[in-house]
Amino acid sequence: MSEKGAPCLSGKGVTKVFGIGEKATVAVDHVDFDFREGQIISIVGESGSGKTTFSKMLLGLISMTEGEIFFQGKPRNLKTNAQKKEYWKDIQAIFQDPFASYNTFKKVDSVLLDCINMRGGKSIPQQEKVKMMTEACSFVNLKFAELTNKYPFELSGGQMQRLMIARIFLLKPKILLADEPTSMVDACSRATILDMLLKLRSEINMTIIFITHDIGLAYYVSDQVYIMEHGKFVERGTAEDVILHPQAEYTKRLISDVPKIYEEWDLSTV
Repeated sequence: MSEKGAPCLSGKGVTKVFGIGEKATVAVDHVDFDFREGQIISIVGESGSGKTTFSKMLLGLISMTEGEIFFQGKPRNLKTNAQKKEYWKDIQAIFQDPFASYNTFKKVDSVLLDCINMRGGKSIPQQEKVKMMTEACSFVNLKFAELTNKYPFELSGGQMQRLMIARIFLLKPKILLADEPTSMVDACSRATILDMLLKLRSEINMTIIFITHDIGLAYYVSDQVYIMEHGKFVERGTAEDVILHPQAEYTKRLISDVPKIYEEWDLSTV
């Protein structure tokens, strides 16, 4: 899978600098990338490595200082709100904190209806919309009948995270950007959420980009892995190449920091 599929999102010299002069901070430093249809890609790095800033540029939430991003082989243009809305039909995100991802005053019904309307379903009969929302909730092991008329804050963290995946099921974007999507749920729910995302990928050939510090997750689910340090990609390649045969010192340190139950833990680097 690693080199199959047409390019869906790529970039040349993508850079983000915050501040000016002596106080300037280079968050993302002239990175190149090439993501293809149907791939699972992991951007791996520690906190402060620039991966979240990079993901916000991919989504078009913050502007680039330098460089160019290409969507489906053409230069991306997000100058108007209409262009942004059109772009967001094809690229969506699941964020790290589900509690900060919802409008507190919007009920679950409205959250899901917005997704149907965004895909041009405003004229669909209400009964059909309820059927679609029920199917989307069922996909993530939630019961729409039990969620209707509830506000997101009335749900658990795991339910809110799964509801975000139900949104993706309705929107069916070409690209999903998942920023630590399982960080706030227990181990059992984590496995379930990952399974749902992989199932969604296989059903609609969606490209999934994981933003994570979990190198184990990157190894087990990814076709391509990009290792990010201080805003640069210091290593990239297939999951097997990068994690089993790392070249960069930073990658080697990330791997060595993963505790192994059959070895004495080395805490000297902590």
